[in-house]
Amino acid sequence: MSLRHMRAVFRKEIWHIMRDRSTFVLVLLTPITLLFIMAYALTVDIEHVPIAVLDGDRSPLSRAFTKQVTVGDDLDLHTRVSSLDEIDRLLKQGQIKAGLIIKPAFGSDVMSNRGMPVQIVIDGTEPESGAFAMEQIGRRAQSFVAQRIARQGGPAGAGSAAAEPIQLHIQALYNPSLKPRVDMVPGLISLVLGFPALSVALTLAHEREHGTLEQLMVTPVGRAELLLGKMLPYLLVGLINVVVIPLIAVLTLRIPFHGSFPLFFLLSIIFLFAMLSMGTLVGVLMRTQPAALALSFLVIFFPGFFMTGIFFPLAAMPAEVRMEAMILPGTHYAIMARGIFLRSASISQLWPQTVALLGLGMVFTAVAAFVFRKKLA
Repeated sequence: MSLRHMRAVFRKEIWHIMRDRSTFVLVLLTPITLLFIMAYALTVDIEHVPIAVLDGDRSPLSRAFTKQVTVGDDLDLHTRVSSLDEIDRLLKQGQIKAGLIIKPAFGSDVMSNRGMPVQIVIDGTEPESGAFAMEQIGRRAQSFVAQRIARQGGPAGAGSAAAEPIQLHIQALYNPSLKPRVDMVPGLISLVLGFPALSVALTLAHEREHGTLEQLMVTPVGRAELLLGKMLPYLLVGLINVVVIPLIAVLTLRIPFHGSFPLFFLLSIIFLFAMLSMGTLVGVLMRTQPAALALSFLVIFFPGFFMTGIFFPLAAMPAEVRMEAMILPGTHYAIMARGIFLRSASISQLWPQTVALLGLGMVFTAVAAFVFRKKLA
């Protein structure tokens, strides 16, 4: 074994890594990026769950109870409402995850130890956040009653006895059984519909690897036309799945579909456009298929698993990661699919996600065209 030969090979490989950007990314940046994504996404400490409060009693005691419920970082008082319709509207828009309804007899019942007339309405499309809010409100209700007994000078053990009559009427909207499958399957559609993006990325990388893209550029076809022409076949294939997958979800998996299928189909076209634009950008960045495959899993599929709110609530992630999640098409589409499947959401409630997907698609396409021109220049 020659140390001189080993040193020569070592120098060659170091020079190759420094010169080849794709290899540099895969060898050094990919493990770091995956470490950050998994570390943040797998830390499921739910905080800042937004709730609305309907105070029918409006007594000093009910206000004190609301304050105790929303103290700390677990539950955030999003707004106070005056009707059940407002809670329903906020739940449909996804602005809150739970509604706390304090009945008019709250103060008198608590003071006389007759119980605690409180109702909780949670969003069943995100069971983790809803169940967390339910658990926190119930625990703090028990603590609130125990503190009131102690202040009134009740006998030892009265706190637990008085806490028993607490009446928490739980109602889970849109997913009454709180089955994870009902919530998860609509979100998973954003993952399975992302595979055409992987295909277009691999196709572009393969043609760049074999020099066929350069041959196409001597034809009258423009660069933007070439990129869009590459995307359209995968868009059509994706639209077949847009029809087949909901049928499988409803007929086989027993997932309810309460919304408008034409709206779902239209929004799926926009989502596929954004995903294919992202795949096109990956394809023009990488020169080989293995590199394109690795980068696709890094920027499309791994974040799709961990950062789009499908498996882990966005509320469980740090603010910085939530901001990064907003540049992923799957984050917006998961909200759309869940809203249409389970809440019968309309375009008036989903327009922010629609605009976001259109913007992401146009940005990815523009950047891909710019990079494509530079790469072939």
